[in-house]
Amino acid sequence: MDIVSRAQSILLKPKEEWVKIKGETTSVSELFTSYVLILAAIPAIAQFLEKLLFGYKIPTIGGWVSYGIGRAFLYAIFFYVFSLASVYVLGLIINALAPNFSSTPNMMNAMKLAIFSMTPGWVAGVLYIIPFLGFLVIFASLYGLYLLYLGFASPLMDTPKEKVLGYFVVSIVVAIILWGIVSVILGAIFTAGTILRGI
Repeated sequence: MDIVSRAQSILLKPKEEWVKIKGETTSVSELFTSYVLILAAIPAIAQFLEKLLFGYKIPTIGGWVSYGIGRAFLYAIFFYVFSLASVYVLGLIINALAPNFSSTPNMMNAMKLAIFSMTPGWVAGVLYIIPFLGFLVIFASLYGLYLLYLGFASPLMDTPKEKVLGYFVVSIVVAIILWGIVSVILGAIFTAGTILRGI
């Protein structure tokens, strides 16, 4: 898979690309090794550099707390692993929900939906390098939700038109919950560690 071409196509011509993606035969492991592992590394590396160069603002202590190289690297690793786990779990959930929306369970297509809809957030993750630009990743992720909707409508899971919106909304809720859990866990681990070091 040409990762650059695929990322450009899903971002710029999503409707046509979803049709092409549906017809492709591949494996989950191949999707992860040739696409996810590479793109998901972008925000992780950017966060590593941001933590190393700027630190982290913690309201309870006031001001910015610097990260050492080891701590910044550990944060990036945690972020990366949680990102990989989240996209995989989202694919599992999309597949498990299929019968509830008169759709055909298909693990491969469910994973395609989860993986390729994450592309905008991963690519925009480079903005994490500069703290005040990191919030723009949220807007890119919103575009990812639109891509997810188009994927359901294509329809990758053979979803009837009248069921697409419901399937999409439930999947969004799951995605938000997953990323919320990731954010809370990462924040708790590293904030608690910083506060304990300062005591």
